Amino acid sequence: MRKLFGPTAILLGLAASACGSSSTPTSPPQTGSRSSGSGSTSVAVKTGKVAGLGTVLVDSTGRTLYVFAPDKAKKVTCTGACSSVWPPLKDAPGQKPTLSGGVKASLVSSDPDPSGGSVVTYNGWPLYLYVADPSSGTAHGQALNSSGGLWYVITPSGQVVKKKAGAGASTNGTGY
Repeated sequence: MRKLFGPTAILLGLAASACGSSSTPTSPPQTGSRSSGSGSTSVAVKTGKVAGLGTVLVDSTGRTLYVFAPDKAKKVTCTGACSSVWPPLKDAPGQKPTLSGGVKASLVSSDPDPSGGSVVTYNGWPLYLYVADPSSGTAHGQALNSSGGLWYVITPSGQVVKKKAGAGASTNGTGY
């Protein structure tokens, strides 16, 4: 029998735990999301470097932010079990995200989340985290075909990076 390692094992474990259960999955907290307590925390979008991918958008703790190709820069489509593996970057009601590191305010907005609240968008793309990215500088979800589509990082200029980390491909635009 073959052993499963890294993101594949985590992804399979989370998918299995998300199926047939109505309870909240036991995944890492949504970094930068609004607090469930009486106060709310500010969401931050900034830039960070990922080896092989360059400067990309990250959350307040430096975790890589992704876009989901089926969203087509229009609306949130990753819900249910998908959002337990790829939690959306939710913004606090009535608050704009804190921006730094070359993030363009003109490209930041939000879209309604079908499960409630709203998700921060960049150049029209809803932003998500990946539970298998344990810390800043990692992008295990880059060019991963998961939850019904491909996942990519996005640059401060608003371009979706379609190459795999470490590959020699170039950064492409957002056209699908």
